[in-house]
Amino acid sequence: MPEFLILSSPEQALKKWFSAMPNNPRQSEEIDSILGLNRFTSSPICSKKPYPEFSRSTVDGYAVRAVDTFGAGESLPAYFSVIGEVPMGKKPEFASTVGSAALIHTGGMLPVGADAVVMLEYAQLSKNGELEVVRAIAPNENVIQMGEDVVAGQIVIPVGSRLRPAEIGGLMSLGQIKVQVVCRPVIGILSSGDEVIEPTIEPQPGQVRDINSFSLSAQIEEWGGLPIHLGIALDRAEALHIALASALENCDAVIVTAGSSASIRDLTAQVIDEMGTPGVLVHGVNIHPGKPTILAVCNGKAVVGLPGNPVSALVIARRFVKPLIEHLSGCAKVFPLPTLPAILTVNLPSQSGREDWWPVRLLTTPQGMNADPIFYKSNLIFNYTQADGLIQISADATGLIAGSHVDVYPL
Repeated sequence: MPEFLILSSPEQALKKWFSAMPNNPRQSEEIDSILGLNRFTSSPICSKKPYPEFSRSTVDGYAVRAVDTFGAGESLPAYFSVIGEVPMGKKPEFASTVGSAALIHTGGMLPVGADAVVMLEYAQLSKNGELEVVRAIAPNENVIQMGEDVVAGQIVIPVGSRLRPAEIGGLMSLGQIKVQVVCRPVIGILSSGDEVIEPTIEPQPGQVRDINSFSLSAQIEEWGGLPIHLGIALDRAEALHIALASALENCDAVIVTAGSSASIRDLTAQVIDEMGTPGVLVHGVNIHPGKPTILAVCNGKAVVGLPGNPVSALVIARRFVKPLIEHLSGCAKVFPLPTLPAILTVNLPSQSGREDWWPVRLLTTPQGMNADPIFYKSNLIFNYTQADGLIQISADATGLIAGSHVDVYPL
């Protein structure tokens, strides 16, 4: 059976692949900010005004001049005359002066002259109507100052930033209800295989419903891409060639999920290599599952050949398709994937020099979180659905022993 002659490490493969992609300008569009989750900014976002636009209280209490509380304590309170209550959502019509205090609520605008707020817990009204303060406070204590978060003209969200819930909230705080973002990269998904049929069809003996197009589509949506289903191509060079040519014309990148046999892998690689220069750059990655991965660039457009087995396809997509979408979206800052610490429950074997990924269940115990490996078959999708996350065994390890501390990548 044919075997791969050269296996690249995942890092080498990704570097070689990206270095062959042209750095073309990204097309952008204006969208409603509220719809911007997981989109990438195409231009820097500046604040025209300071934020907050006025100094405001962070607690319920009394707005005062901090200097008037200096020396105050339980045994020697400071005394103030209450001059009024700050109305919520309005500018106070009075100013704070020496020895005066104004009742204020969380978010209320500080009166002119006040620079701090005494919490209700440290103040009480005496019988004669004076306010007793039993704790000294510092200037700006319990206060958010005007412009403390953002000054006028400041870049608050740089170009190439992913819009997360916090960024969307920040845009709303500035009244920016529209935002310029990079157009979502169109990722075509082409399944291949004489045995593969659409999920709507009742399979005949020997046939299987298409899984990869739909699981990959969901992942691409989550990562900020726009998936396009390209249907199912027969395991024929001419059929693959026609389908790929159309896909490359209409998509920013194309994913091909091919059959598991070596002959079909070789056919897919051959057809991809014929679709444009420089063609196939990597055919075989030292990773499990997903060794037969194909990475190519055809006339400036990325092509990924994924294994046909559903688990392998999803694992490799996380390793290569996610960074591809970030690259095509103009992502300026790539963060490591979040992990959860856990204790491995059983020994896991691995081959030295190969990066291994194992699905695990997370089990909560009194001692902490346990990672319980799922001994799976990569063509069984429901093995993968039982997993809560993945653990990585690095290429320089020969396995992990039970009781090891591991990082779990949540799914």
